[in-house]
Amino acid sequence: MPDPKFLKPWHGIPREQIQWNSTIDSEACIGCGTCVTGCSRLVYRFDFATKKAVVFDPLNCMVGCMTCANTCPTHAISFPSLDALMALEALPSVHRSIEDELLAKRDVYALQRAIPSPDRLVQLEVREIVRQGHHNMVVQLRPRGDDCLCQFIPGQYLELWIPESDLLSRAYSIASAPREDGAIEVDLRRVAGGRFSDYAFERMKVGDVLQGRGPLGNFTITSPSDTPLVFVARGTGFAPIKAMIEQQLALTPTRDLVLFWGATEAVDFYGLEALAGWQRTNPHFVTVLVARTIPEGFVPPAGLHVEVGTVYEAIKRSPLNLANRDAYVAGPRKTTTLAVSALRERGVAQGRIKVDSYGN
Repeated sequence: MPDPKFLKPWHGIPREQIQWNSTIDSEACIGCGTCVTGCSRLVYRFDFATKKAVVFDPLNCMVGCMTCANTCPTHAISFPSLDALMALEALPSVHRSIEDELLAKRDVYALQRAIPSPDRLVQLEVREIVRQGHHNMVVQLRPRGDDCLCQFIPGQYLELWIPESDLLSRAYSIASAPREDGAIEVDLRRVAGGRFSDYAFERMKVGDVLQGRGPLGNFTITSPSDTPLVFVARGTGFAPIKAMIEQQLALTPTRDLVLFWGATEAVDFYGLEALAGWQRTNPHFVTVLVARTIPEGFVPPAGLHVEVGTVYEAIKRSPLNLANRDAYVAGPRKTTTLAVSALRERGVAQGRIKVDSYGN
């Protein structure tokens, strides 16, 4: 029987609902006993008659641990794919459970720094909130007083806190190029049960002041100015890409730029009027929009067309020459992995691809 002390819920999910345990290939097992003696959670027993290890209490197994498989000399031990766990980690309920435990045990988990963190903190006032359909929102923030974000580079991100809350910060890409008035934009997508998402879509109002930390990150354009570029985004992964394109169109208007942007539904695209304007006024900029489904009656702005499919499928079938470009890819981890693979198939060298991925 599983040991009750090992059977506690995993970030709020009952352990018995999580399919995570090892399997032993008895033909490959040489009976060395490394897994039996090395597992402190007593998952294994040793069959002295056959001189083989046996999985005895699979629910004792620590979720995500694969130490026994990594140390098995004959690779006789296997585990399910990590994809299922990654999907669970993306659930807002799991995020909340982890955050609650961190805050409840702050005195145990907190790193005591001898020197204060050097990260720059700024006060940002909400100046404008623009809803983009049911799921997306573009928020304009402007630094207060002497604060500024003068040094940020398109592609970087900020951490933002909910006002008057002890909850942890959330990371959002800056979705605009630097502006003279210091204002920035962030693109938010509604996430059911997401704490910052709930605040933003239910309670945020013009005049709210958010504490931010940043700019952070190195997902920035490092390509020579004469190198053609291809951008790939899915969902609000478009935010850092949008900032990059805005900057490039202003600084190097003759640069050859291609954008592939994917979404689940065509109505999930946002800011299409601005995108159409960029394409009309910049003959060197090409946009390819791809959605899994296009609702009846959806009409994009003039000059834009939405294909059916996925963004990585669109890359594979595109007639454009992509091989001589540097690539910048942003979006959920699964999509960015497939997009990078598609770019490699089209001749883009791995060393010329830069990725910003999140979640699943």
